[in-house]
Amino acid sequence: MTAQANSIDELPLFRQFRPKNIDKLRALARPLCFEPGQRIFREGDASSLFYVIRSGHVALELEAPGRALRVQTLGPGDEFGWSALLPGRGKQFQARTVDAVEAFAIEGAELLALCRDDPVFGFELMHHLLGLVADRLEATRVQLSDFYSPQAKRAGA
Repeated sequence: MTAQANSIDELPLFRQFRPKNIDKLRALARPLCFEPGQRIFREGDASSLFYVIRSGHVALELEAPGRALRVQTLGPGDEFGWSALLPGRGKQFQARTVDAVEAFAIEGAELLALCRDDPVFGFELMHHLLGLVADRLEATRVQLSDFYSPQAKRAGA
C-alpha cells in the first residue's frame, strides 16, 4: 500500500473483517502522529496500545550493547505492538519512527473485549496476529544470523 490510508477501512488488516466488526474497530481506533526519530516504546516496556501504520515507517529494533539492531522496517498498512493483547507482557522490540508516522492505535484490552464478545472475530484476529508473530520471529532470526555470521565478523560488522 503506497498511498496513505484515510480511514481504518482501507488498511489491509481490517478489510478482512465483516462490516459490523470494522464499525467496532473504527470506534476504538484513535489517530496518532509521531515525529521522525521518535521512540514509540522500548523493548520490555509495558504498553497497552496496538498500532496500525497509516503513513510513514517504523523500525523494530533489538537493543544491543552500544547500538540498536534493526529487525524489520514497517510501512503503511503494517501493524505492531501485538503484545498489547497479552496483558502483563512487555514489548519484544523497540519501535522507533524512521520518518513522520501517522497511525491508528487501539487499546489492547478493548480489542480483547471485542474478541471475547465475538469469538469468530477473535479467532480471525488471533490467527492473523499469529502469522504476524511468526513473520517477526523469522525477520529476527535472519537479522541475528547475518549479525553473528563468520563472514560478517571478518568484514568488520
